[in-house]
This record gives sequence, C-alpha cells and structure tokens, in this order.
Amino acid sequence: MASIAGNMQAVRERIARAVRAAQRDSAEVTLLAVSKTVPAERIKEAYAAGQRAFGENHAQEAVEKITVLTALPLLLPLEWHFIGPIQSNKTRLIAQHFAWVHSVEREKIAERLNAARPEGMPPLNVCIQVNVSGEATKSGVAPGEEAKLADAIARLPRLKLRGLMAIPEPSADITLQRGRFALLRSLKDGLVARGHPLDTLSMGMTDDFEAAILEGATIVRIGTAIFGERKKD
Repeated sequence: MASIAGNMQAVRERIARAVRAAQRDSAEVTLLAVSKTVPAERIKEAYAAGQRAFGENHAQEAVEKITVLTALPLLLPLEWHFIGPIQSNKTRLIAQHFAWVHSVEREKIAERLNAARPEGMPPLNVCIQVNVSGEATKSGVAPGEEAKLADAIARLPRLKLRGLMAIPEPSADITLQRGRFALLRSLKDGLVARGHPLDTLSMGMTDDFEAAILEGATIVRIGTAIFGERKKD
C-alpha cells in the first residue's frame, strides 16, 4: 500500500504538470485534502507530509476530528473546509469550527451560518455551489440563479463570499469535463462583472482536476488519490 506521503507527492506532481500545461502560476492552485471518513491518525500523516487544508462532508464527524487535532501541539494550524450538503440543524457546528464552506445553495442556510458565526472569529469564507451538469440528484443552484444568492450573501456581515463550487457528473471525456468547468468560470466572471470581488473556483477532484486547472480552478478537492478508496456515504 502506498504511503500517504507518497500519494501526496504524486498528487502534487500531477497538479504541477497541469499548472504548467495551463501556463499558470502554481501558487494559484490550493490542494484541499478531502478527509471525510478518514481517521485523525491518517490526517496527521498528511499533515506531516506538508498538507494544511482539509475538507469534510459530515459536520459531526468532522468536529470530533477537529477537536482531537486542535488539541495536538502542531507547529502550523490546520484549515478546515466544509464541502458537503448543509443541514439546517448543523449550521451552528459548521459556523463555529470551519474556515470555509463550499456548498452554500440556499439563502436560508447562508443566513443561519451568518447568525451562528462567532464574533471573535473572522468572517466565514463561503462559495456558492452550482449544479453545472443539471443532475436531479446533485445539490447546487441552477446556472443563472447564482447572482440572486450572491447578492444576498454579500449583505451578510459574518460571511465573505469567495467564489463558486461545482461537482460535475463523472466522465472520462475531457472535453465534457472542461466544458462543465468553463461554465462555472464564466458564471464567476459574470458575478465579478456585477461587482462581487470573487477569487475562488472550487472545482476538480481525483479523476478530473487536471481539466479543472486548465479552466481556472483555484482549489482542487482530492480525496481518493491521497487517502485511497473510502467506504461509501
């Protein structure tokens, strides 16, 4: 079995090749290690290999791990990103323990996160999730509906709108992959033109992040290539 450190190195090399192919600066792309269902000990291995940003899908499971890892004498703090569907009854947990939320799709959820964000913490960085592939089973606003939600989030003082996130349908067709990611980029550009100072495109996972980087991804969310296959949710 490959080590997490070895997997991390392989992923970083893939990112570097994609960045070169896109003629971009490597500093523009952040690796988010998706650690859902991954125990704290394995997250510590990724930390030892230089990883600092971790993504979680389930609030309760995540907070348990955050509590354990925060108690450790780490030289540099971990940065926690919530990337899963948001239940109304979990907004307080999320607002209190995460630096980022990538999966905002409703104004009500944004309002609850804003109300629950502690005053002593910096504003919560958020992305609007867009359903770029139009799948009935996928979360996210439909393309064209992101502007109304962006305007609403911009009025909430404890949230900071950073950009857009998408999870397109799985496909081995790089033309289709790039098309989905290009759509998200164009929607972000449209919001910037409306006056929203966005800097983030959270898109691309283990099997398609090279295409995402070619289309402007600034955060790629990688789980399987780092931690291996995981049990299904």
